Amino acid sequence: MNFISQPTSKDLAPHLHPLYRPRRLRLTPAIRSMVSETSWRPEQLIYPVFVREGINEPQEISSLPGQYQHTLESVVDIARKARDLHVGGLMIFGVPRDEDKDDYGRYAWSDACIANKAIESIRSELGNDIVIMADTCLDEYTSHGHCGPLDENGDVDNDAALVCYQQAALAQAKAGAHFIAPSGMMDGQIQALRDALDTHGYENIGIFAYSSKFASAFFGPFRDAVGCELQGDRRSYQEDPANKREAIHETLLDIEEGADMVMVKPASYYGDILAQIAEFSPVPVGAYQVSGEYAMVAAAAERGWIDKKRTVDEQLICLVRGGADVILTYWALEAAEWKAKKL
Repeated sequence: MNFISQPTSKDLAPHLHPLYRPRRLRLTPAIRSMVSETSWRPEQLIYPVFVREGINEPQEISSLPGQYQHTLESVVDIARKARDLHVGGLMIFGVPRDEDKDDYGRYAWSDACIANKAIESIRSELGNDIVIMADTCLDEYTSHGHCGPLDENGDVDNDAALVCYQQAALAQAKAGAHFIAPSGMMDGQIQALRDALDTHGYENIGIFAYSSKFASAFFGPFRDAVGCELQGDRRSYQEDPANKREAIHETLLDIEEGADMVMVKPASYYGDILAQIAEFSPVPVGAYQVSGEYAMVAAAAERGWIDKKRTVDEQLICLVRGGADVILTYWALEAAEWKAKKL
């Protein structure tokens, strides 16, 4: 990859007035707004939404203050609110009952699956007014909390998982999802899903690949949100936070296999990888501001240690500056409200 060398202040010295003061461009809000290089739009934001089986009203998630597990009725209300705030899309996660879980996660492709019902309800109510994305994975639905069935050694069986993902994706496409979003990090998952969708007449369903998904400590609150009791860890199939080349390679493979968009997850602490992928990617690049990133800001803001609005706005600006075309964030609705009210 060739990079154009940037001029230094020494190179530019003959062209600068000896009394030049950069702070003149920062003196007033109007001046700062006029010369601002980077901004974010509500249309770039994707709101992760949890819909839970067997509840009669939304339940706040203790480790994600301000976020809820929704009913089928309330998730449609949330979708309508997101649409009205011009939020770009929703990412739907299902929370089944424990008795609906098994070693394979079969409930993920059942017509009774709460996530598929939610997709169908939102699509019926809003049509194409908002982008509906479905997280295509099995960890919410397996009894062991892993992203696919396990082999005799207790490791995830990659090829068996692909067959399960195909079934889940077809159910999500049938329900009305505009995009499926495979997050399990199985080898060959994009090709397998593209083949299944195309073979069954879903050529227009997009694939938003979790291409650079790291085995991160920042996922903890999410597992609380979906009721996932993980046995062991996912380091054998999610990426090592220490490895940049691995992330680049995985992303290139997903693009080659047919991904319509690719993702870096987590977002805030992987800006170097986000920026590098954005440099070469021929498809849009997403960044997922995960549950732990959200929870830290929310907790600090509750205690008055930081200014929540300024912090969130800064995070979103930095992710766009780093190359993100879309951002998955639990702040999506609140940030869009700030933008609408010009707060």
